[in-house]
Amino acid sequence: MAKGLVIADAGPIISLAIIDQWYLFESLFTKVRIPSAVWEEITRDDSKPCVNEIKQYFYDKVEIIESSNELFFVMDFGESEAILLYKELSADYLLIDDKKARSIAETLGVICIGTIGILAVAKERGIIKELKPLFEKLLENKRYYSVTLLNSLLSKFGEEPIYTRR
Repeated sequence: MAKGLVIADAGPIISLAIIDQWYLFESLFTKVRIPSAVWEEITRDDSKPCVNEIKQYFYDKVEIIESSNELFFVMDFGESEAILLYKELSADYLLIDDKKARSIAETLGVICIGTIGILAVAKERGIIKELKPLFEKLLENKRYYSVTLLNSLLSKFGEEPIYTRR
């Protein structure tokens, strides 16, 4: 993954905020933009953790899409606008976690990466030292990722697996 323009959806923004990994946007991408629907989604509830940091970081990165949004019939409004903004700005990456929206985006030729992918790239490049504490914090904060996927990455990087109660 080379530096470039990334369009971010709300889910990964919230996940990276929860684990205080803001700097990864600047470390991994040249430019970050979000559609107005994502801005509305991430700033709607002032009681959520990190909302002030989110507002401060993204206030000047909001774009209004010009295209007609017909994708919102099959996915969340923010996700659909993020895909359209990716196309409009000829972005390099779409940062999105939702499995259904990501699948649709990929069928439209969109290059997608998710929160876990971002963290894996940062680990490979030595930007972050350990994944396990970050993965555990995501799970503790009800961010839903496959523990099998997380443990696979932990194994790849020589870290201890996450154990969950069944």
